[in-house]
Amino acid sequence: MMNVSSIKTHMYCPMKLYIQTHVDTKENKDYQLAIEIKKLKIDIQDLIQKNMRKIKKDMDLNQIEQILSQTINPYIKNTSDAIRSMDLNLELSQINQIIDDTYFNIKIKALKIKQAMTILDKNAFEIIDMFFPNTMYSYLLKDTQLELIGMCDKIEIIDGKYYPVSIKSSNPPIKGVWDQDAIELVAHAILLEEEFETEVFVGFIDYEKIGDRRPVVMDVNLRKGLFDIMREVKEITENKKLPNVKKNIKKCELCEYKDICLNE
Repeated sequence: MMNVSSIKTHMYCPMKLYIQTHVDTKENKDYQLAIEIKKLKIDIQDLIQKNMRKIKKDMDLNQIEQILSQTINPYIKNTSDAIRSMDLNLELSQINQIIDDTYFNIKIKALKIKQAMTILDKNAFEIIDMFFPNTMYSYLLKDTQLELIGMCDKIEIIDGKYYPVSIKSSNPPIKGVWDQDAIELVAHAILLEEEFETEVFVGFIDYEKIGDRRPVVMDVNLRKGLFDIMREVKEITENKKLPNVKKNIKKCELCEYKDICLNE
């Protein structure tokens, strides 16, 4: 069964997928680390949601930020220590980036909460669904007919409709979303449609660094693009087809397989 993560890797670089599948057969700790970091970020959002319930409409902006920030630092420290104990190479710079991104998002959320409470004349617990809709996190989806499986970061349910959400820590493009992010999201949308017997017309990419949510319309062209990529992935993973890749030095220098690939 094909994993959506393989599609994502192919979109980044088909040669990387080939090496991961047929050359580097050891456990990929980088992938496990990425999963643990994503879990940490989801847990942080849960803490912020719980803290929001304590906010009153007569509080000023500083008080709102302080309440939203409660228990965040100790949780990040304890969870980071636990990740390191798993023999995963979580660097101090990554921890600091998580902290910086978290408090940047808290500032943005505090402004939005204050504005909403003022306009609606309500306390935060009365409007929490505006900021945190009914959500399922890290939901495993699979379709046996498509032979596709993937873990969706978030599924938001609003008025009976399902919306897949991908959480990204990478820098976003000036407009829209990256192609690989859109393809990953439409894969989750198709799996979600099968799982819940529904239709998905739009999903979202949350670019955490700038606290921005960007919509992706699940149109016919995007769906066709996914199936084209799936055929290419199958050629690499099942038929061991060696991809012809135009090297991108900037991208290659960041790849863990550069010593293998660039020497070929």
